Amino acid sequence: MIIVVAEVVVVVVVVVIVVVVVVVVVKIVAVVVVVVVVVEAVRVLAVVVVVVVVVVVVVVVVVVVVVVVEYCS
Repeated sequence: MIIVVAEVVVVVVVVVIVVVVVVVVVKIVAVVVVVVVVVEAVRVLAVVVVVVVVVVVVVVVVVVVVVVVEYCS
């Protein structure tokens, strides 16, 4: 009887350890996925900001050139 109880305790302990390890691994994977998604989002946002700045600069230059040409003519 004691051997059966000991075996059940060992099985329960092993199952608890496996569940804890799986939960920890899932949390680590979730954190890594979130970090990767955030890094990619920041990268895309940086590209969008650069494109917007370039477009704004081009528009400003074109407007200034048009105003100068109109003023001088």
